[in-house]
Amino acid sequence: MRIIRAVIIIISCFLSFLKVQSQNSTEVEPIVASRYLEDQFYAGLAYNVLLNKPEGVIQRNLSYGLQLGFIKDIPINTKRNFGFGLGVGYGTNSYYSNIIAEDLGSDINYRLPIAADSLNRTKFETHAVEFPFELRWRTSNATDYKFWRIYGGVKAAYLFSRKSKFISENKNSNISFQNNDISQWQYGLTLNFGYNTWNVHLYYSLNRLLENNATLNNEAIEIQPLRVGVIFYIL
Repeated sequence: MRIIRAVIIIISCFLSFLKVQSQNSTEVEPIVASRYLEDQFYAGLAYNVLLNKPEGVIQRNLSYGLQLGFIKDIPINTKRNFGFGLGVGYGTNSYYSNIIAEDLGSDINYRLPIAADSLNRTKFETHAVEFPFELRWRTSNATDYKFWRIYGGVKAAYLFSRKSKFISENKNSNISFQNNDISQWQYGLTLNFGYNTWNVHLYYSLNRLLENNATLNNEAIEIQPLRVGVIFYIL
């Protein structure tokens, strides 16, 4: 009898525990589901493609881009799988080519290399504060952390550092200067899509890399960057 009573007591306690858990689940789950957010921190790596290059301009080496930052997730529906994202971050980009930029004091001259230059590489280098805005759709819920996402939008960037660099073939000559011809404000269209950890990142610039007064062989340098890479989201 004592054993039976003990078993009954254990079963009763177990059933009481399950009932409490069930009640907690019905009380907590709606709260969790009504508040959960996704993809608020991001980091990405991209390759910069130079579009609209002037005749004779060749892209060289690995033109790369790095980005990281915070983006506020703002769901607008009950399922919280559709909404907006507004953020701030840091981005750095390097654009390697055979364009030589020369600081003449009051002006900057652009030309293509000649044999006497002994050219190794030249590049435009930028560091920026970025402001992404996204329209967000995903297949997530409050408990599923593996889901599809499609985030499209725009990104503006304020460049606080704009440099041109020239490195000779023997690397004895390394010229670097602040290049104010690089557009200080840059903006473009973005598209990020993928599943779980791996997501494709695309950025198409809507304005030129250089200001309108920058010319090569008396023609405007109308280069526009296109970035193709990967982006990772956490929390």
